[in-house]
Amino acid sequence: MKWYVFYTKSRQEKKVYDLLQRAGYEAFLPLQKVMRQWSDRKKKVEVPLFNSYIFVKEMEHRIPEVLKTPGIAWNIRHNGKPAILREEEYQMICRFIETGYFMETSGEVETFQIGDRAKIIDGPLAGITGTLTGKDKSQRFSILLEGIQQVIQVQLPAHLLEKC
Repeated sequence: MKWYVFYTKSRQEKKVYDLLQRAGYEAFLPLQKVMRQWSDRKKKVEVPLFNSYIFVKEMEHRIPEVLKTPGIAWNIRHNGKPAILREEEYQMICRFIETGYFMETSGEVETFQIGDRAKIIDGPLAGITGTLTGKDKSQRFSILLEGIQQVIQVQLPAHLLEKC
């Protein structure tokens, strides 16, 4: 069984997740808390980390059954095959969500250049490898999830990064 990637209709991720759970599928919908502003108030809400994406742990021959779930538009494909979220990517997303924070930088480090491969050496994301995508006042660190062609970015203090 692998984590297959499905595309949902716009803003239907939570509804599809509930339907999949009720149908007995093991589904994964990574959510993050963000502050939203309305005209009369601010509120923290949970929104999908990847808009319109949901992951279902299933066997490949059962993909057509999953596609019958109301709200699922199609199965994401990569190189002509169903896209898969690898187990290490799944674990990394879980760790990313568990931290619950976006860190601010403490300063610029001259040894890093945009595009450098780096590894997080400390904190809750220790061991994750990615690419430095920002440098000026922030060290924007990104991790490419190759199987689904999505990127997660997090701001980290430079002292948490080590050049690969």
